[in-house]
Amino acid sequence: MSENIKNIIEVINYIENHLHEKLCLDIVAYAVHYSKYHLHRTFTNTVDLTIHHYIQRRRLTEAAKLLVFSDIPILKIALNFGYESQQSFTDIFKAMYKKSPNQYRKEKEFYPLLLRYILNEHITIKETNWNKKIVFATNEDISDCIKLLPIVVDGFPHLNETQFMKQLQKYIKNGQAFILKDIDTVIGMMAFHTITGNIDFLAVHPQYRKKGIEKAFFKKAYEFSQFDTITITTFREGDKADTGYRKMLKNIGFVESELLYEFGYPTQCLILHKKNLEDTTNESHIHKRKSLSTKL
Repeated sequence: MSENIKNIIEVINYIENHLHEKLCLDIVAYAVHYSKYHLHRTFTNTVDLTIHHYIQRRRLTEAAKLLVFSDIPILKIALNFGYESQQSFTDIFKAMYKKSPNQYRKEKEFYPLLLRYILNEHITIKETNWNKKIVFATNEDISDCIKLLPIVVDGFPHLNETQFMKQLQKYIKNGQAFILKDIDTVIGMMAFHTITGNIDFLAVHPQYRKKGIEKAFFKKAYEFSQFDTITITTFREGDKADTGYRKMLKNIGFVESELLYEFGYPTQCLILHKKNLEDTTNESHIHKRKSLSTKL
């Protein structure tokens, strides 16, 4: 196991065991005996979230669970998770969940912002030519695909595991589900509707993000698409619950389309023209050649 991954697992364990206590970068670094600057850099590079945002999203998720499955007063829930007042808790909860704690409690429908990260302790894959390793998912892959869900729920408000499994089986049957594995661990998954040209699900394990895997999935979609454009829905601009999905998609070449509501949550449709994907790919190759020339 990589020493960095071992250290971050230790940090996650500490955070999860102290969610009800005062937590910040300084406290966590002191507790695990690391430099806070090194810890901040290593944690962010490993899980694609800062310690602050990991703690915030985990606390709000656990608070949301109590709102639905307990009768504990909202003020007490707020204080238990480190908020100084019910109002400060309400403000951040509403920014993330798009409804007040009181409204969320009345609707009695729990969904997580972020679940505890389970890291892959044995990363082996170092390919940059991801496209060759993306394959059709089979029924034998379903259990491994389901293991990815808890780690990527940050990108999918209202994700229901039971409904997802039923849909996944349909996508596999129709040859519209693709996966990428690191040995036996599914690190990326895409469900693509070949009739509508819409990507209904795209997820990459946090440890493998920002490595070009998402773009490789989009290229794979175009191999089986009869359209010159593909679509996907994501967070709206300025949504504080977005951990970077919108920025990633726009960097790849997606452009904004209509505003939508899915399961009562505000989202936006983005469109990727095939030419835009090719242009960003060419720009990446040019940048790599320039970097190589500079080094030489």
